[in-house]
Amino acid sequence: MSVYVIGDLHLSFGENKPMEIFGANWKNHSEKIKQDWKEKVKQEDTVILAGDFSWAMHLKDTLKDFEYLNQLMGKKILLKGNHDYWWTTVTSMKKFLVENNIENIDFLYNNSFLLENKIIVGTRGWSLLDTENSEKMINREVARLEISIKDGIEKYGEDKEFIAIMHYPPISNSSMKNEYTFKSEFIELMNKYNIKKCFYGHLHGTSHKDAINEVKCNIDFKLISADFLDFKLMKIIDN
Repeated sequence: MSVYVIGDLHLSFGENKPMEIFGANWKNHSEKIKQDWKEKVKQEDTVILAGDFSWAMHLKDTLKDFEYLNQLMGKKILLKGNHDYWWTTVTSMKKFLVENNIENIDFLYNNSFLLENKIIVGTRGWSLLDTENSEKMINREVARLEISIKDGIEKYGEDKEFIAIMHYPPISNSSMKNEYTFKSEFIELMNKYNIKKCFYGHLHGTSHKDAINEVKCNIDFKLISADFLDFKLMKIIDN
């Protein structure tokens, strides 16, 4: 089984939200993703989607977007992004999928998954920029990441490699302007549990220059937003 990742599909089959307003490369982006997916993914494979899956505002309006996923091969695991306003409770989302005969989709939220002897953990994260509510939200998201990690340890043990998936970048060039005073609670937590790989999305267009795509703070970071990957899945586990 192989495992792939991609973030920020920004599907809008049920909404009038054409993505090409964000750049010509976004034109027909859902078709580009579908074609690459069909060329790569087998039914036994898994694809992890790192947030901002759908522009829908309500769960009922995501149906066409989930039907798009349902026609594609493999298991899909979704993480919450900052634009996933449709996201409710895991119980409600799973019930919605069952009622609409949509299969082989799960959610990474306060839990973990064992894929080819690797433990997948994650959370949405939060912006590292200073805002009124940033400290509160960052603390909450750090706590959720630790819940995910502890779930993995409890279910699968501590002797396996952990891979973290986030929507917001837990590190960026702008946040590291002063490398000596830089601090990220997300990175401190990942170092605490010896997590060496982290994949994240959220950054688009000119913001790509802010991405860290190398080893920093003992962690190998990779940006996986769809436009950064040229709308192609990235393989992270090959077996």
